[in-house]
Amino acid sequence: MSAIERSKDFPLTEARNLVKDLSGPDPLIYWVDYLLSITIGWSAFVLAVRVPDLSLWQVTFYVIASLALYRAVIFTHELAHLKKGTFKFFRLIWNLTCGFLMMVPSFTYHGVHNDHHKRNVYGTRRDGEYLPFGVQEPYWILAYLCLTFVLPLLFAVRFIVLTPLSYINRGLRRLVWQRLSSLTIDFSYRRPPPGNADDPTWPWQEFITFIYGITVIGLVVSGVLPLKVLILWYMVSLLIFFLNALRTLAAHAYRNPGCQVLTVPEQFLDSVNVPGNLLLTALWAPVGLRYHATHHLFPNLPYHVLGKAHRLLVAELPDNTLYLKTERKSLSSALRMLWQEARLSKLQNVEVEAG
Repeated sequence: MSAIERSKDFPLTEARNLVKDLSGPDPLIYWVDYLLSITIGWSAFVLAVRVPDLSLWQVTFYVIASLALYRAVIFTHELAHLKKGTFKFFRLIWNLTCGFLMMVPSFTYHGVHNDHHKRNVYGTRRDGEYLPFGVQEPYWILAYLCLTFVLPLLFAVRFIVLTPLSYINRGLRRLVWQRLSSLTIDFSYRRPPPGNADDPTWPWQEFITFIYGITVIGLVVSGVLPLKVLILWYMVSLLIFFLNALRTLAAHAYRNPGCQVLTVPEQFLDSVNVPGNLLLTALWAPVGLRYHATHHLFPNLPYHVLGKAHRLLVAELPDNTLYLKTERKSLSSALRMLWQEARLSKLQNVEVEAG
């Protein structure tokens, strides 16, 4: 019997009791963590622009900039979960120093990610953050990774070119909102029309991102900034998207073909924890995302208490057998298991068709 089939045995009530006293989001932790990440990221980016091309120093600063800015970008996940009306200044500073510059303003993740956590949406065809990789042919995993090479350019075109054009064409405006305004992994996802659940500042976020983009391009064209600024921006964005794609593939087992509504324990058991090494694992799964299964069990817990929650559940659950089913030793082991399950599913489908 699989773990998901045994999900009714998961001690959900006991788990909730264990974490109920954990603290809420600590503004000081958010500010210190984010400001350090964004300062290191843009400082390393500037240094990468200034040193000789393809030198060891440039490669070093490029890697540091990419990893630090990746951590800064991932704070958009926390912004999607923070209670509405809170952390307003933090959200503003995040957009001004990261979201607009990286062409991923916070509204692009708001809504679609909240739907991902809804019990009647998770893993279904309405979930833009889920594809059934675990029950599809393995090449879909490689195809998803290959898409990361065009995503930075796609977002740049969306905000720098299509935003002003959409202001004068209603059909294009609708297309841009539905198909090009969400950070998703399912490219068939269509965002619902703007509603109360969306960030009310999204039109301003969109416009300011356009202003940021067109200003940088103008400075490059006029010779104020060197062309390598745009090249390095693309290379940094590419590495960020690629790392996040690997993390996303390792975040779930992706066993739901899309036609089944999963319970909370089933969603948890379809998700993955990679506690790993505090330093190395946090580079590819920053801001608490190495505890992704625990996050799906308790999505309102802030990132800085997820490690404590995980340790409490492992140590104090009366039976932690099912809880530990979500754990993987490393990124490579999580990806390997996903690939193997996809291959096994393909072989089973071939046997069924042959039979």
